[in-house]
Order: sequence, then structure tokens, then C-alpha cells
Amino acid sequence: MADKDKKYNVLNASRLSVAPMIDWTDRHCRVFHRTMSAQTLLYTEMITAPALVRGGARHLLAFSEVEHPIAVQLGGSDPVELARATAMAEEDGYDEVNLNVGCPSDRVQSGFFGAVLMEHPALVGECVSEMVAACALPVTVKCRIGVDDQAPEEVLPAFLQTLCDAGARRVTIHARKAWLQGLSPKENRDIPPLDYPLVHAMKAAFPGIHISINGGFDTLDAAEAHLAAGMDGVMIGRAAYHTPADILLPADRRIFGADTMDKSRWQVLDEMRSYISGQLAQGQRLNSITRHMMGLFAGQPGARLWRRILSEGAHRAGAGLEVVDAAAEAVQAAQASMLDP
Repeated sequence: MADKDKKYNVLNASRLSVAPMIDWTDRHCRVFHRTMSAQTLLYTEMITAPALVRGGARHLLAFSEVEHPIAVQLGGSDPVELARATAMAEEDGYDEVNLNVGCPSDRVQSGFFGAVLMEHPALVGECVSEMVAACALPVTVKCRIGVDDQAPEEVLPAFLQTLCDAGARRVTIHARKAWLQGLSPKENRDIPPLDYPLVHAMKAAFPGIHISINGGFDTLDAAEAHLAAGMDGVMIGRAAYHTPADILLPADRRIFGADTMDKSRWQVLDEMRSYISGQLAQGQRLNSITRHMMGLFAGQPGARLWRRILSEGAHRAGAGLEVVDAAAEAVQAAQASMLDP
């Protein structure tokens, strides 16, 4: 359980954040990411308010103290239910509560939340207003620039004004439309064109709101360029998951100005070994942790061996640190061979 008396500067942390990603950014993933960056803002997977309020699934809010600064992303469309879920998140020690108004999946649409809510701005405003009233935490929103046949240059300013009026002071905008019919969630991440200039225009039009930009970023250079151009924050999703060392190891120094040396991948692995050992002792399966670590050596000699050994060995019953060590030895051997004359 978190130290509820300690306050974290999520406003500063949101200069760089790792996107909430269903099935990916669970608590093991977040510990792995935190091992690489002390300051980047981390998000949970989306947790639905009905699951917390009606389903008794409060265990979904569990996280480790080391994960701070951390935000919970909620899904829902009932203002009262979202307010109750927000209060739970505050009680459990989160640093921010975020409302999902961006996910286009059929499953999320069927629950009447996510991107479909962009067609109902007044309801979103009511939800945010109730969430703000329910806690002392920052209440933020992650949205798209529009959905389906909406004209983003028309609907997005009005939507942001609604959020302002409801009390939201930070918004993350995925710079793509979402198509609620005809495109899969994966296609919705790639096919609709990115409109970065529109998001930058929204920052100019709403200087009093902290606006982060999301969508299509695969390098820290790109994040720095958008920050230099006036954005308050940048959120990175898949690249932070698949090539985490490239994004997160230099982040504290380059994005947050920390006067520290970047950790090495080997330092991260050593710290994760201790975490894995503790989790195995509590009954966790090795694969539930190492599946998030596949990209640790991405782009490095031995990366393919690392992934293969973990993939083949970590899911087996009783698998332990010997699998991680075998994968690490394979990487070391591959890297040593590159150094031999």
C-alpha cells in the first residue's frame, strides 16, 4: 500500500508519460518501467468503474509503492459511479485519476465508455465534474481529436472547453480520429492520419490547460521536439513497451533535467531479478513478469536470443530465475562475440 501522506509532482512527471495499455501496463510492467525512469508518469491499464463499484474488484487498484508517480485510468460513463471509483483510487494512494475517452474497441463501446463518449460531451463534462468533486487529486482526461465523421477542428475546441468548465486542468490528446465502426483497435492506432498541428493549435487556444500529445511517437527525440514546440507533455505507448530502454533509460536526464547517469540495461536486469525473486516467493508465475521485459535488449546483440529463451522457458510450471539467467548469459555471449577481434 502506498504512503498516502507523500505527495508526488504529477504535473512535472506528465512531461513524459507511458500510455495506459490494456493487457500491457499491469503492475509488473510498471515496476519494470519505473526501474528505468524515476520520474516518468506511469498509468494503469484501464479499470472500469463498474468493476470497482459494483463488481467488488478493488484488488485491481493494487500497486507497489515504487510505482509512484502513478495515475489510474478509469472507464465508465455514470457520473456517480465514476465519482465513487475516483474516491477509491484516492483512498488507495494514487496520484492522479484519468478518464478514458479514447479507446475505440467494441468491448469498450458496448460498455458505453471510451471514444464513443466524444459524441456525448455534456455527459463527459458531468462525469469529470463529479470526479473532481469526489477527490483532491488531479482529474485528467485522455481523448481523441474526434470520432467517425466529426470535424476535429470544430468538435475538439468545444470538447476541451467542456472539460475546462467541468474542472479538468490536464488533457492528453491522441492526435488521431477514432473510427467506431470498421476499424479494429490496432487499425485505429495506425490508419487514421495523425494531426499534430491541431493538437498544438489547441495548446495555443487553451493556454490554461496542461496538454499532452500522444500518437505515433517512437523516439525520445520526437518527444523532445514536441516539448520544445510548446506542448506541456508527451505520452508514448507502444515504443515505451517494445523498446523501453531507448525511451526510458535516458528520460530522467533528457526530459526532466536530472543530474544523473543513465542506468545500463544490466543494472535494470539486476534490480528486476530482486523483484522477480520476491514475486515468485509470493506465488507469481515467471511469465507474468518477464513477458513485459522482452524488449529490454531490443536493438542490441543477443536480443533475439533473450526473447526466445524467455518465451520458451518462462511459461513452464516452476520456472524461476534460472530462465532469466540463461537468457542473460546468451546476451552476454552474443555481445562478447561482437567485441572479439
